Amino acid sequence: KIEICSFSGYKIYPGHGKRFVKADARSHNFLNSKCEASFLMKKNNRKTGWTVLYRRLNRKGTSEEEKKKKSRKTKKFQRGVVGASLEMIKAQRNQKAEVRLAQRAAAVKEAKDKAKAAQKAKAATKVVDKAAQRGAKGPAPKNIKANTKPAKQTTR
Repeated sequence: KIEICSFSGYKIYPGHGKRFVKADARSHNFLNSKCEASFLMKKNNRKTGWTVLYRRLNRKGTSEEEKKKKSRKTKKFQRGVVGASLEMIKAQRNQKAEVRLAQRAAAVKEAKDKAKAAQKAKAATKVVDKAAQRGAKGPAPKNIKANTKPAKQTTR
């Protein structure tokens, strides 16, 4: 198993390095005696120039190409949608809010009027259909009791 040096941050391959266990049972892995000695002298690995941590904090060794790739920004691009062209969208955006609200109110009113007209037409056809059904059947039958018992025959 490859481990990482507690001081320098370099990889420690199997068969290399030293493990240092403190009295509080915390263990530290060191790549070599240089790292171990620096740790025991309580050197700060953030201020030691050759450690991985120092190089990361001070951005050493990062190539310029990676920086250029990170700084590239996305460009905004406008285009039309399925129902509207780009010119139509721009015209709508440049309109004043009052004009847009008035257009919307007119469109809503028109839709409501269409719905009412359709409902009236439907109701009128329903009435006509009922009248036609009644006329085809004839007048409604009256409730007359039918004689269910046969007439008695009288013998003399």
